[in-house]
Amino acid sequence: FPPEQLQFIGAIRGDDITVKSYKVESRITSRFCHTTVKSSVVNSGPNAQSIGFNVQIPKQAFITNFTMNVNGITFVGSVKEKTVARNLYAQARARGKAAGLVRANSQDMETFKTEVHVPPGSKIEFELHYQEMMQRKLGFYEHSLHLQPGRLVPQFQVDVYIYEPIGIASVETPNTLGEHFSGMAKLTSSKDKAHVVFKPSLQQQRKCENCTTSAIDGIFTVKYDVLRDSNVSDGHFVHFFAPANLSPLPKNIVFVIDVSGSMWGVKMKQTVEAMQTILDDLTMDDYFSIVDFNHNVRCWSEELVPGSTIQVAEAKKYIQNIKPNGGTNINEALMRAVQMLVKASNQGMIDPRSVSMIMLVSDGDPTVGEIKLSAIQKNVKKVMREEFSLFSLGIGFDVDYDFLERIAMENRGVAQRIYTSHDASDQIRRFYSQVSSPLLRKITVQFPEDSVSDVTQNHFDKYFSGSELVVAGKVLPSDINNLKWLILTKPDTDYLELDAALAQQQHAFTGFARQMWAYITVNQLLAERSMAPTAGQKRKITQRILTLAVEHQFVTPLTALLVESEEAKERLLADSPNDPKQGCCAGKKKQNKYYNQYYVENDPHFIVHLPKNNMDICFNIDSEPGHILNLVSDPGAGVVVNGQLIGSKRVGVEEKEKVNTYFGTISVFYQPDGISVSVSTDRIDLTHGRNNHSFTWGATADITQDRVKVSIVKDSKVMVTVDDKITVMVLLHRVWKKHPTHVDFLGLYIPNNNQYSSQAHGLIGQFGQEPEVRVFNLHQGADPLKKEATMEVKGNKLVVTRGWQKDYRRDQKRGSDVFCWFIHNSGKGFIDGHYTNYIVPRLDSFLPLPL
Repeated sequence: FPPEQLQFIGAIRGDDITVKSYKVESRITSRFCHTTVKSSVVNSGPNAQSIGFNVQIPKQAFITNFTMNVNGITFVGSVKEKTVARNLYAQARARGKAAGLVRANSQDMETFKTEVHVPPGSKIEFELHYQEMMQRKLGFYEHSLHLQPGRLVPQFQVDVYIYEPIGIASVETPNTLGEHFSGMAKLTSSKDKAHVVFKPSLQQQRKCENCTTSAIDGIFTVKYDVLRDSNVSDGHFVHFFAPANLSPLPKNIVFVIDVSGSMWGVKMKQTVEAMQTILDDLTMDDYFSIVDFNHNVRCWSEELVPGSTIQVAEAKKYIQNIKPNGGTNINEALMRAVQMLVKASNQGMIDPRSVSMIMLVSDGDPTVGEIKLSAIQKNVKKVMREEFSLFSLGIGFDVDYDFLERIAMENRGVAQRIYTSHDASDQIRRFYSQVSSPLLRKITVQFPEDSVSDVTQNHFDKYFSGSELVVAGKVLPSDINNLKWLILTKPDTDYLELDAALAQQQHAFTGFARQMWAYITVNQLLAERSMAPTAGQKRKITQRILTLAVEHQFVTPLTALLVESEEAKERLLADSPNDPKQGCCAGKKKQNKYYNQYYVENDPHFIVHLPKNNMDICFNIDSEPGHILNLVSDPGAGVVVNGQLIGSKRVGVEEKEKVNTYFGTISVFYQPDGISVSVSTDRIDLTHGRNNHSFTWGATADITQDRVKVSIVKDSKVMVTVDDKITVMVLLHRVWKKHPTHVDFLGLYIPNNNQYSSQAHGLIGQFGQEPEVRVFNLHQGADPLKKEATMEVKGNKLVVTRGWQKDYRRDQKRGSDVFCWFIHNSGKGFIDGHYTNYIVPRLDSFLPLPL
């Protein structure tokens, strides 16, 4: 599921548990922040159980430590090279120990998760530490804490301490948690210190006077700005550069907008909404044009035009009339945009002081023209001039964000992932506003060569209004006074005095300059590593990152946090996340629990999970190619799910012989809105009245039509959700095209928590009401490898066989084995009636009632 569809169920997970306390403390010193999240929990239930601790942290933060105390046994964390940590963890994992992980979760946040299995009465204390550099955007530093305890907590407290030695210009606590908590955050501040405390009582946390649920659910935010200056501490310096009172430079901008079929629906609507505001921001000094692309590339204007009222109005009208369809030709679209800027530059249309940029908005991988991502990168880099920048906006969860990020970074820009939640258009506008007011270009911050060493990036392509340039480095001991004279505006402050002042501040973060230098350096090295042209250079950069990350204890994509008990008898592991498109194994396992009731694969093997009986039942349906089988028929909900069978290839087979059958088409029909979604091995069709929209398997897409949501994951699966109550997942199985008998086919998975009406039926729908099942008389069967037993179900006694069937959700090629009771004769006695009763005439046919 995309992150916007995942339900984050609270910081502390588990039943029959008591959360004693949940406390968050952030210490911000000179724009560098150290946050600690602590919670104390008791397993107050009668049984042993797993208790989870989830914390959403900013994506740009590095976890620096995690400790846990379970009934007096302390687990302490240490950052190690990832391969070392994983090898140590694997030794413990083989003994069934729990794992912790970090998994990408949303646009700006990711989730640290851990789980521990404990007996009743156990006391657990969790403590997580992470560090981040405050980013100045639109004139403020914004510190965000995701608060979602998921339950009432007797001791709930958030403290944010800010210490800025050179002075705080402003500080505020916008009410981002809603009216319920209006005025509850208390702020005290002086010229260089501020303290924000948020401490709602148990009664104040309640959603209503007698509610047992917590109203705390959202982002707690502190915004502030500082007086500009530099700081020297612990042998390191940090210089902040944010000049004010500068006039914005004129800009030349080409908007490159993906209008392929996968953008149809809410994505296009939100992009159009955002573009209306963005275009209004243009002035007469700016020049712009629009390139929109699917399998073809079109230009609203072949040349850049001034941002006059008339031109902006025409451009808005053009965008509003776009109807997404077809494939995705990213390469050609970017080539065209660069050519437009080059032409304008060659013709002298571009002001020499101006800033030229391309803004790409796309939701999918290329499917037309040049589709190799590395080739597109090379092509763009080859034609882009040094004075041009490329900014990338990735719409949705399954876009290849790594590619968009690389292509932006290589061309002096940045990327941003935009999720298709209700505020997606605001996310796009916010990103644009951060890069739409360039004030300076080609900036170099210089220091005397003999005064500093190990300086972080000090050449910058652009400086945007409301942002900040930060340079850090090591101070050479012999030249501390010279450096102070060069970059400090307060001549009476030296680094020894600052360190002494920090030591006296109860809530200041000592050693911040050293950690900030390491933080900036590691991030820059990670960016360099992703663009390293040779394997040798990549290895060299990797080693530098590992050395710094281990020395400064940062969990990065190359390091992991190993959490060990005393004597290292038990271990947990926290990794940095992969990009969500590739996902991460543990995250996928968690999602797979969602689909644990019914699934159908080849020759249609039905596997029905009965949670009350804690068993899996398997049966085949021996029908004919062309037959349409009803899977779910729910007239009460207005939903029907049907599947049409195809046969294997008849090569050297007598016509009368039985062939294997597979699902070649799965159809979901929602009668109240008259919407049909038909998924075949070739394409996905969405039909609404006379309108039909066709999508290929070659691109990822998210489509919403009234109360039906369709999510296509490229060459993998389709999720159909009806009225937020009924979900169907269709999995694509591709086979070797020259195979003598096999054909492409579909697998079907339906979760057990679908909300059917009492009228639901069908081969799968009937098990929404779980039957009573008893299995006994286990004995050796005719096959020595498979045992037999007797099953009592629905008044019938059936002979069943213990065996294995394949589940392809985790591994689409090999599948994983499911141990189940197999019912013979096409499910006879287990399903109501005979299997032929479930054959229907059309893909939108409900079952006749009664069955």
